[in-house]
Amino acid sequence: MDIDGWLREIGLEQYAQTFRDNAINADVLCKAIGEPPEDPLLLFLLLTGYVVANGVAGNVEACRDVATGILSLAEKQQASAPLVLGHICVGYSLLLGGEITDGKAHLDQTIALYDPAEHRLLHFGIDPRVSALVWRSNALWMLGHPEAARVDADCAVKDARAIGHGPSLMIALSIADLTHMLCGNYAAGSECIGELVALADEIGGAFWKLTGAAIRGRHLALIGNAANSIPLMISTRNAYEATGRNFLAPLDLAILGSTHAALGKFDDARRYVADAMNSIETNKEKWFEAEVNRVAGEIALKSPAPHIAKAEGYFERALAVARQQQAKSWELRAATSLARLWRDQGKVQQARELLAPVYGSFTEGFDTRDLKEAKALLDELAA
Repeated sequence: MDIDGWLREIGLEQYAQTFRDNAINADVLCKAIGEPPEDPLLLFLLLTGYVVANGVAGNVEACRDVATGILSLAEKQQASAPLVLGHICVGYSLLLGGEITDGKAHLDQTIALYDPAEHRLLHFGIDPRVSALVWRSNALWMLGHPEAARVDADCAVKDARAIGHGPSLMIALSIADLTHMLCGNYAAGSECIGELVALADEIGGAFWKLTGAAIRGRHLALIGNAANSIPLMISTRNAYEATGRNFLAPLDLAILGSTHAALGKFDDARRYVADAMNSIETNKEKWFEAEVNRVAGEIALKSPAPHIAKAEGYFERALAVARQQQAKSWELRAATSLARLWRDQGKVQQARELLAPVYGSFTEGFDTRDLKEAKALLDELAA
């Protein structure tokens, strides 16, 4: 993806001028890492832009490789600003790639190093603490800490409002919405959408208007409004893909699969979930891999001719991925789906033995949707 054009579209034209003036290619800079320009921070800003642009494009391996190079170079410098940039880039790229625990550790480092007097708005026009907090909120949810995730999401939005910086607030709102969506708190997510859309209209920028529409489409699907969500989700996904943006494609495609299944359109449902799996394989955006497999299992079960063995295989794959990623919240969802299947097959004890330890590993967030559903199923299995 062209960094110059992307920066212009999201309203950060001041950095686009830097690219034009210096005509520096980030790939070349990575190979010539020992020859920084006269302003050392310029190198980090340019490479950070490359990481962000490739993350938006869904090129996770390129995103991670350059991020690792940034941090490696930063560790050789005396100044803290390069380290702040290096840790947030590595944290962001690892999270997208499904290396959630390691990604969170780097986001923790960003927050620990952050000094508002020195680092505010450093992360390519976005405040690095705001960015690190809101990405860490996603990581915390996946690692099984829903309440801590909500605290980080709310703090990111609060800090961004206090700074009074539009792009930082829009990043905070859009990713905080994802945290609320994962927690099943759709009302809080709707508040984020409303504020994001209003801000995008005020500031301008096709990217943020499209992002607001995409998020609204997801919400409509998740609250059961399948008929209205599908046209909006398809149009926004097509618009993203037309400009090379594949970020969150696995999630959107999985939701489209579930939504088509809810309308009885199972051929379309299977096609969308297959596209989600292909997207993960191609772009290596793995943080939703467990959920994509779980959704595939649910579609196999709900089809007119249910394929039990295939569904069980998908659920077991979802469990394996979640455990490999140490993603307890994805593990809980997969275990709940598989436990329901086993219950329906009369394997009540096996279902309880699967789900109980996963549920028991949580220490907070018991008011969230997934934990409530798991507890209700456990109570039924114990009856």
